[in-house]
Amino acid sequence: MAKMRKMFGRPIEILLVEDNPGDVRLTQEVFKESKILNNLRVVMDGMEAMAFLHKEGKYATAPSPDLILLDLNLPIKDGREVLAEIKSSEDLKRIPVVVMTISKAEEDILKAYELYANCYITKPIDLDQFITVVKSIEDFWLTIVKLPPQE
Repeated sequence: MAKMRKMFGRPIEILLVEDNPGDVRLTQEVFKESKILNNLRVVMDGMEAMAFLHKEGKYATAPSPDLILLDLNLPIKDGREVLAEIKSSEDLKRIPVVVMTISKAEEDILKAYELYANCYITKPIDLDQFITVVKSIEDFWLTIVKLPPQE
């Protein structure tokens, strides 16, 4: 079956900010099997995420993401700081950010929404449930939601 494309026929650009190699691998597998044409880019910490988003250094030619999947517990610069920077930047604030983390703490959930996260998802520990969650992100954010156009 041919993969569906976003408007203008280009793949949807997704930035995954995740330091857990197992979660990265599973997410890559789910998006590889996606019915939506996409490019999943991965960075492993908050500093790298901001360099990617600001097109600095080795990311000078990086595409602008249509969607960001952000873990909160990252090395160097944590996800809360990354989220705050994204949502306070005129150039980045329109990019939807899905916080996807293991934390179920009410204060983390409240803080993420105070920083204008578009949604907050607690990552399940169970492998099958993790795959289901990533597929539901794909179904909702890449099929149902109309993402903002890139400028």
